[in-house]
Amino acid sequence: MQEYWELYMKNLEGNPASILFNAGISMDVEKFKYIYPQIAFVKVKLKEPNEKGLISPNEEPEISLLEDKLEASLIKFRIGKYVGRIFSDGYVTFLYYLQFTYNWQDFLDFALDEHATYEMTTAYQDDNEWNYYKNLLYPNAKEWQIIQNHKACDALKLKEDNLHLARAIEHKAYFSDESKKEEVTSKLKEDGFKIQSDISKEGLNGISFYRIDKPFYTDIDELTLSLIDMIEAYGASYDGWETSVVKS
Repeated sequence: MQEYWELYMKNLEGNPASILFNAGISMDVEKFKYIYPQIAFVKVKLKEPNEKGLISPNEEPEISLLEDKLEASLIKFRIGKYVGRIFSDGYVTFLYYLQFTYNWQDFLDFALDEHATYEMTTAYQDDNEWNYYKNLLYPNAKEWQIIQNHKACDALKLKEDNLHLARAIEHKAYFSDESKKEEVTSKLKEDGFKIQSDISKEGLNGISFYRIDKPFYTDIDELTLSLIDMIEAYGASYDGWETSVVKS
């Protein structure tokens, strides 16, 4: 099993939420849902959240210590897998999928004995389809795109790119129904894009296209999310962007 973690922001019940989740485990959900059929959570009320209801710098060390202690307890009692963490609305919630529940209280007692000053709620319930992981933690297509956008922006910054300078940004789209290709191409041209070439991947045909734009975080988010909306309306799929480094 590959294990790697992704961090992103989303709106959760009208509040901003910072979500950290184990992305690597997604490849093994069909196997793990039979081994770990219960979802469990430890929900902790933050003592001094910031104005958005997220964690403040002053509280980060103690919450990090609490998270580490929970992880150590998980290893000690071998009851399941840690799959994600959510900061939102003045709380942090740690989520686990459990193989066993008979020692859940032992897990809690060991993990939380040094953090009695926090107000907490804990529970577990059946979730053998892993719906909490799929529908709460796992990003939708747009949220995934924002994650990838910001990774690309970070990589450009490391190369001393000036993200505020406009340059050609190339995009790709693939068609499950190639009869829509002409309509998508026409709409892209109306929006100022130039069609570069026909492409193919994994049996699907597509197009690459480009326009002069800025790759700064908010600009590229707005651009790519609008492309996803337009392209998916025609039954096609957006497949990311790339650009060259431009220094000031």
